[in-house]
Amino acid sequence: MSFSGNVRARRPASPPAGLSHSSGHSTNTSVPSSSTDKQSQRFPHPREEHLDADARRAAASKGFGPASARHGGKHFPTGGISVSSGELKLLFAIVVVACAVRMFRLSKPNSVVFDEVHFGKFAGKYIKTQYYVDVHPPLAKLLITLAGWLFGYDGNFDFKDIGKLYENVPYVAMRMLPAGLGVATVPLAYLTLRALDCRASTALMGSLFLTFENGLITQSRHILLDSPLVFFTALTIFLWTGFCNEDKHKPFTTSWWAWLSLSGLSLGAVLSCKWVGLFTYATIGFHTVFQLWNLLGDLRITPRLWMRHFIARAICLILIPIWFYMAIFSIHFAILQNSGDGDGFMSSEFQHTLKGRGMADTFADVAIGSKVTIRHLNTQGGYLHSHAHNYPTGSKQQQITLYPHRDHNNEFLLLNATQTGASGDPAVDWLAEDISYVTSGARIKLRHIATEKHVHSHDHRPPVSDVDFQNEVSAYGLKGFIGDANDDWIVEIYEGDKRDKESHKRVRTLRTHFRLRHALQGCYLFSHKVKLPEWGYEQQEVTCNKNAVMANSLWFVETATNEKLPADAPKVNYRRPGFLSKFWELQKVMWTTNAGLTDRHTYDSRPDSWPLLRRGINFWVKDHHQIYLIGNPLVWYLSTLAVAAYIAVRGFLILRAKRGYRDFDNTKVVKYDSLCGFFFMGWSLHYFPFYLMQRQLFLHHYFPALYFAVLLSCGVFDLLTSSLRPRIRLQIAVVIILLAIWNFWILSPLAYGGDWTRGKCEKAKWLKTWDFGCNEFHTDIAQYNIAIASTPQKSSVPASFATAVDGNANHAAKESTSAISNENKAEPGKDAFEGRPADEVPVSSGAPGGPGGVVKQEEEKVVSTVTKEGEKEKEEEEKKGPVSAPAAEDKVEELKTGESRKEDVKSVEAEAPKEAVKEAEVKTGEVKEAAKEDEKKEEVPVVKEDEKKDSESATSSSSSASSSSTSTEAAETEAAPKKAAGPLDQVEMEAAKVAEELYPEAVAGAAA
Repeated sequence: MSFSGNVRARRPASPPAGLSHSSGHSTNTSVPSSSTDKQSQRFPHPREEHLDADARRAAASKGFGPASARHGGKHFPTGGISVSSGELKLLFAIVVVACAVRMFRLSKPNSVVFDEVHFGKFAGKYIKTQYYVDVHPPLAKLLITLAGWLFGYDGNFDFKDIGKLYENVPYVAMRMLPAGLGVATVPLAYLTLRALDCRASTALMGSLFLTFENGLITQSRHILLDSPLVFFTALTIFLWTGFCNEDKHKPFTTSWWAWLSLSGLSLGAVLSCKWVGLFTYATIGFHTVFQLWNLLGDLRITPRLWMRHFIARAICLILIPIWFYMAIFSIHFAILQNSGDGDGFMSSEFQHTLKGRGMADTFADVAIGSKVTIRHLNTQGGYLHSHAHNYPTGSKQQQITLYPHRDHNNEFLLLNATQTGASGDPAVDWLAEDISYVTSGARIKLRHIATEKHVHSHDHRPPVSDVDFQNEVSAYGLKGFIGDANDDWIVEIYEGDKRDKESHKRVRTLRTHFRLRHALQGCYLFSHKVKLPEWGYEQQEVTCNKNAVMANSLWFVETATNEKLPADAPKVNYRRPGFLSKFWELQKVMWTTNAGLTDRHTYDSRPDSWPLLRRGINFWVKDHHQIYLIGNPLVWYLSTLAVAAYIAVRGFLILRAKRGYRDFDNTKVVKYDSLCGFFFMGWSLHYFPFYLMQRQLFLHHYFPALYFAVLLSCGVFDLLTSSLRPRIRLQIAVVIILLAIWNFWILSPLAYGGDWTRGKCEKAKWLKTWDFGCNEFHTDIAQYNIAIASTPQKSSVPASFATAVDGNANHAAKESTSAISNENKAEPGKDAFEGRPADEVPVSSGAPGGPGGVVKQEEEKVVSTVTKEGEKEKEEEEKKGPVSAPAAEDKVEELKTGESRKEDVKSVEAEAPKEAVKEAEVKTGEVKEAAKEDEKKEEVPVVKEDEKKDSESATSSSSSASSSSTSTEAAETEAAPKKAAGPLDQVEMEAAKVAEELYPEAVAGAAA
């Protein structure tokens, strides 16, 4: 009887990894050789790389893909990156395309674009070794400087305004560095995807997505920092992927250490470009913790071996990045050894290390009759300061401010307020008395030596901090006047130096921190980071605060001289800080200032608008061309869709796992979950922290997160097409790539600043929130061939207002109106450290900046008036609607006259003082002929309204400019009459008034 039909044969158990089936189960020596022969007949061609289902599942749980799991030890490629020779040729072709896309017309525009205003200027600071401060670490700026220096940049070009033409600047070489790093990002993306076992078609799509991404192209073609940031971010992810593959294959090999060490160096580099690199650091950090956690749960890993893994990662991923970051700052300090416009933001000790800011030894003792300079402790506002200019409100007495640079207007005479001698003047009587040191509780007066007025406070509100608990601080008195009780201050010593016991008992130079309490009001001398308006030369406000914060009411004496002290009396000086002290102080200044960049920008945006690409950034507008940062819509929306899809699918799998489904036993699910999960973590850590920031943000802050989102979209594509035949998968990828190229082509004129028409521009505005200015472009592409670029003028008028001359008069008038508008004006990002250059320190004038600074302010006011006038004209035209043909012709003539008048103003500003009046008269004569045409057409209502408006604008411009002059009263008495003036009178009056206000001495000489 046969039982064969009722018996179920069972497959033998899978042998351990590395053993064949025959050796795995033929342990019984009694088994006849025929069984082995039968098994060899069953598997006539055994495969050494064969893995059964259990082995594949185990490999997938560690993150291995099917291909990488089959590699033997000696065949394992470095970093787990297996690329064929055909792929290398393909990768070379991709790099060539990326070079063509990013290097195309790199020399255009030949003028300053967006934040080249800042980063080009910093390159000049490095070359001139002048100290500056910026909110970003120095690596990317050092690389840009190196490119400029190698090609002969001398640092003399100031990068002052957007649209300023480059002169003697190797700007193409400087732009080529970020462009080259942008090109290098493309192959890194390809190799990263291949290292993660994605298919070649997927890697091709990801690399071409980055190649034709308009936003990355625009950002990488200019002297900006985001292209180096994205490059080092991509390099870090690539190196980390290679290390992870090495770690899964065999740890602690030479190749394993190399990939791990390079990952640490790349982390230091991305952190040294921008602090946004901290998010990349967090991405690698979280993944490292995940690795160590899994190793801890692996019973095959002994505690000692686990500690080796931990220590190796701590050294390479913590110590090496910190060392690299600090090394970059050591190079920064080694280059910037001379004093510059960043001095005022650093402590006195730090400034003392710079050449040109050193201070001679000064007397340690402070006594009655000492000539002192007093510094504020907490802010970098600088020295207690006064100059011969009054407050426009309140008591209208002389201003007391904080000034960041050394100046004779910082010197005060310290007097006793409680005793009077024979003469009754404390400034004289102290000479006849014994030396008296200033102790805690002393009642003193501070007499400003240059103007002989006392530091004074009374019950008047400050001009800016107009609150009840703050009083105005002014300089009051005159020569020979001993002052009153409102000049008296009581010294309260807060702390002294531990090394100097006397500094706790009496005021000692540099070593005693003290407060000054007003004797009558009870408030404390106080300063904070609030700037006075233009009439206060944007210096820091000083008040008397009844609720003063301790830190902002502390002062110290920096220098002290006294005739009664012997020459060999003890002297002190600043301690020279070491590298670590300077490094840490700069980090605090960068952090504080970065957090304080809360001012709004015309083209700033919030993080919620970035994934949907709701708006971009206007980089540059000039001569009917525009550069506007906007992304490739297809790339952005596919990447955002991939992020949303991952969140939805991952959440769905978690719910299924809760219900008992074992989806994660599937090798494909495990592989793509680990791959897409890593990219999603990178995207999240580079995106969501911006919601916590209140500072000024732009679209380009999303670029590192965009890189992860693009790789995530490629991972999703690889999963969705994993079951398709390679040819079909490649065809789908090619279609998507072609659509991305088509999107790139439509918006490419905005990336390159190329020729475009208004019609095409309007059609390309797929979203209403895309605010690039279509009115900036010609209506016909042929007009670019006949247009003549306007002659560049060295003027403070922004390049956004520059226009090209067109043959058609009506078209010229229309373009002139739109060009003057501020609607599409390009504006650089905020530089919190700009505005107090050391080379504008006054020498003989009481006002900071000297006469040159006043002239500069007057010029800016004139230009501002002309600009606002153009804006008002445009608004009036829009309200009135279309005008008749005669009126339109009159408007054309009137606009021509307006443009001539602006050119007159600019020419008067540019000429030397001795030729100013003569030039103004010549220009006025030229304008009279054009203005007579307007007078003949007074019957046209449009012209009358504009004439009246021009007259009012000219009057306001004259009064505004004269208010900042040192001869304010004389200028007001000679102001223009209030009666309405025609165009002829108005132009003549304005030209003469500008010349008189800017160069009063030259005008007076000519009149004589």
